[in-house]
Amino acid sequence: MERPITADPRSPYVLDTHELARRPGTMRTLQRTVPAPEDLGTAVIGVPAGDDLDLDLRLESVMEGILVSGTVRGRAVGECVRCLEETSADVEVPLQELWYYPDRARVAVETGDDEDEVRELEGELLDVEPAVRDAVVPALPFRPVCSADCPGLCPQCGARLADPENADHTHEVLDPRWSELERMKTLFDDPKES
Repeated sequence: MERPITADPRSPYVLDTHELARRPGTMRTLQRTVPAPEDLGTAVIGVPAGDDLDLDLRLESVMEGILVSGTVRGRAVGECVRCLEETSADVEVPLQELWYYPDRARVAVETGDDEDEVRELEGELLDVEPAVRDAVVPALPFRPVCSADCPGLCPQCGARLADPENADHTHEVLDPRWSELERMKTLFDDPKES
């Protein structure tokens, strides 16, 4: 029993493989700019929803299905984990994924492939959005920084240490065990009125 088709042919991520289906060895290339989907990233960095993602793909018919390979390019925006300033990074990641014909997908699952990992063609349509997400999100930096030498924030007052006005930023740190002596010192340093 075939699964119902859920891929929306109007989606920029859905590709029609009509001219490739069941013709091993045939191939076509595709360049497309698509809007980034929602939540394409982590809590600290990601590609903003709606921003451009450039897909440069090659679709190749193989015995098992359609092999899609190529690159995804975009710009990720996030927050430096050291100083909390906005940071951005160009993203270019490889993409390679096989979409199985339904009969081949069943065989792949029966022979030990994880069902969640087997992507299946929906008729002659394939939706590359999940594969784009699976390629882009792990490629994003786990701890993005605005620069490799970012000093971060002052742990006592939160001042951004990279700012020029904080170049000589310091705090006098007193050992609490000596605080009473410090108080006594101020008593002796004060001029006494006679």
